[in-house]
Amino acid sequence: MAIELPTVIASYFAADATESPERVARCFTDTAIVTDEGKTHEGRGEIEAWKAAASTKYNYTVEPFALVADAERFVVTSRLEGDFPGSPLNLRYIFALKGEQIAALAIVP
Repeated sequence: MAIELPTVIASYFAADATESPERVARCFTDTAIVTDEGKTHEGRGEIEAWKAAASTKYNYTVEPFALVADAERFVVTSRLEGDFPGSPLNLRYIFALKGEQIAALAIVP
């Protein structure tokens, strides 16, 4: 099921598919915060390092299939499949945007 995502969120998922940590990091503000697997990563440098580590640890694909939005955030539910324990699974990507960039992202079950 194809869904229409805000441009920067679509750019994030497209960058993730290329396995380019630099490209992923460019989707975020300079002071953005990412929370994933119980850890917080602040700023583009830490976000790039987080994505680089995830890309070397596992091979995976992400397919967004649902979007719920309110005034403050966008919740994208995605199917994640790969060579990690528990695959496949559905995760929620909770985005807060600032202008045309991502200010915060939390990835939760």
